[in-house]
Amino acid sequence: MSSFQQLESVVLDWAGTTVDHGCMAPAIVFQKIFAQRGVAITAAQAREPMGRAKRDHIAAIAAMPEVAAKWEQVFGGGCTDDDVDGMYAEFLPLQKEILADHSGVIDGVAEAAAEFRRRGLSIGSSTGYTRELMAVVTPAAAAQGYAPDCVLCSEDAPAGRPAPYLLYESAMRLGVSRLWNVVKVDDTPVGITAGRNAGCWTVGVTRTGNGVGHSVAELAERSPADVAALCQRSADALNAQGAHYIVESVADLLPVLEEIDGRLAAGERPGQI
Repeated sequence: MSSFQQLESVVLDWAGTTVDHGCMAPAIVFQKIFAQRGVAITAAQAREPMGRAKRDHIAAIAAMPEVAAKWEQVFGGGCTDDDVDGMYAEFLPLQKEILADHSGVIDGVAEAAAEFRRRGLSIGSSTGYTRELMAVVTPAAAAQGYAPDCVLCSEDAPAGRPAPYLLYESAMRLGVSRLWNVVKVDDTPVGITAGRNAGCWTVGVTRTGNGVGHSVAELAERSPADVAALCQRSADALNAQGAHYIVESVADLLPVLEEIDGRLAAGERPGQI
């Protein structure tokens, strides 16, 4: 196959997009840190703000009306910034403790990334994890054959998703001058919003991501109709934020990139919300 003519870079999310099928690791820890304070949250509540920087994620959960009401019942008042800081301080070591068991590269991702690179694309990546956490994930992924050209963490920009800054930083580090020649791939609605805000093409990921929220083993226990419904629900949420395309996995991404390259060659641009 020939090299891409217009596209320059693809920027991939981590958990739920390239590693940790179902985005299991953070959801587990968010539930645990609230439970330790006597405030039980559901898996759906733990997952809803996924894609944000982790401290922001904790604050977003605490601000949910049902969670806030439970918090007030337990503590007699609202969740404060100090409370959020305390949970975030607990989150980091707990997350690091379980990451080694949740850093498996999703099937087909390493092979797809190798083909993207062979055809001339640089491969950026961004995450809501800190550098300390990625010090566990990055080498584990590399050992399985996936090593992007750029790894950006929550400390690398003034604000994380849905702000576009990590995408600007990726473009600078990878030498990309036109954001419309970049494709942002993410399994979270805020990741899609970040891509649109930056002026990139955006591709939402369903089956492997947070919106479906199931491991490979868990999906195997569901009927095909159930899995299809879960993927569609995730696609609806991603489309609501302006995703240009939807795939079930990064393993399915190459034909989409080829189509985008053709649209760029014809003079199309992704536009902004």
